[in-house]
Amino acid sequence: MIKPDFNLDAVQTIHPNIQYTETPAGGKTSAWDIDNNPITLDDSAIATEVARLDAEWTANQYQRDRQYPSIGDQLDMQYHDELNGTTTWKDAVAKVKADNPKP
Repeated sequence: MIKPDFNLDAVQTIHPNIQYTETPAGGKTSAWDIDNNPITLDDSAIATEVARLDAEWTANQYQRDRQYPSIGDQLDMQYHDELNGTTTWKDAVAKVKADNPKP
């Protein structure tokens, strides 16, 4: 998964009633709320929120890397493990966890 650009997310977190923004070529971004009233964007607050969102993204990287088999496949593995006395499901889950340890 490609790391997102958190600028818009930060603006939406700080101003949840934002409706749309506009950035003219080489100009400063303007924003309006749902009633079409202008919103003053605070670059410092946006930068702080971008940093927070980026840190959260980085801290949760291991969760995105964990690619478990689908639930259907896992249930099928469990069914066949029960019938055959095997540990296919436990082995598959253990491999994902071993390949992607928590930081």
